[in-house]
Amino acid sequence: GPGYPSPMLDPARRTRLRSRLRSWYRRRKRTLPWRDTGDPYRVLVSEFMLQQTRVATVLPYFDRFLERFPDLATLAAADEESVRAAWSGLGYYRRARNLQASARALLAEHDGALPADLDALRALPGVGDYTAAALGSIVHDLPAAVVDGNVVRVITRLLDERRPVEEAAVRNRVRETADELVPDRGAGDWNQAVMELGATVCHPRNPDCAACPWEDDCAARAAGDPEAVPTKRNAAPTRPVTLAAAVIRRGDRILLRRRSDASLLDGTWELPHVEVPRGTEPGDALAAHLRDTLGRAGEIGSELAVVRHSITTRRITFRALEVRMDPAPRASRDRRAWVDPDDLADYPVSSLTPKTLAAISMERRRRVEPKR
Repeated sequence: GPGYPSPMLDPARRTRLRSRLRSWYRRRKRTLPWRDTGDPYRVLVSEFMLQQTRVATVLPYFDRFLERFPDLATLAAADEESVRAAWSGLGYYRRARNLQASARALLAEHDGALPADLDALRALPGVGDYTAAALGSIVHDLPAAVVDGNVVRVITRLLDERRPVEEAAVRNRVRETADELVPDRGAGDWNQAVMELGATVCHPRNPDCAACPWEDDCAARAAGDPEAVPTKRNAAPTRPVTLAAAVIRRGDRILLRRRSDASLLDGTWELPHVEVPRGTEPGDALAAHLRDTLGRAGEIGSELAVVRHSITTRRITFRALEVRMDPAPRASRDRRAWVDPDDLADYPVSSLTPKTLAAISMERRRRVEPKR
């Protein structure tokens, strides 16, 4: 746009940026279980898990997933429900479906190998520009720049680009700069280095500029306010939500229902619950919901736990209430199940379900154990 320089970096600056970031990355890079293994399957699984999810969240899931599905053939042949169960708690469940569909496509169409071609990678289910560039550069050293949220932040600060990142001109400027910086050789390490810089130094809040290899070259740093970049047009406001959940027991088992909401957490198992309208008692809202869905409200008892949880733009207060029902509701194969909390790992559940059950058992222990 007018008043904004072309994104072209002069060659001396580009050389300096590359050499400083590379030496920083060699010294500072995190040891991650999918890095430097030379195993394309590990890279494939990690890239699907890392879509919209931070490394720290992915780490405990990655090893468990690899234990259950150690290679492409095992994953492709697995029952879809077991793949979803292994993904439980990571969210964005469509990724698990797409990862398994990609494994099947790679076996059927590419003899089980990751193609060394960006268009062929993009044709895999759930693989967009970002994941194709990551897979292509890390596995085959294709000189394709990865542009994720970390890279956008690093580059808009490097350029002190203050227009909203939603604008096409800004996205193009970031993309062109990322493409200019990516080297012809060592592209995989380069992409990981830029993302690492965003994840570990160039934080959205309180960036650690003194530890940054690009501190002297960063235009936002020179302008004195790197935290003001990138700018967004208007982020969706967060909305507080109260949910009332039913804890219905039959012996050691708890009633879970299966969600059928294509937009969010589709197919996961969870405690029956309902949003509580303002000015309504949680117990009253839950009783009405149970009458609608199970045919009777049962006897609403005491509150067992309160859990706070955030998902997309909702800040959730989850109130778990004891509900006695006699006779107990019947299980139905696809919609309701009686589950022993110890067997929860066998079911695809949202992270809120184990979090709530853990809070209930902690609260119960607190009440039972004598004070010291």
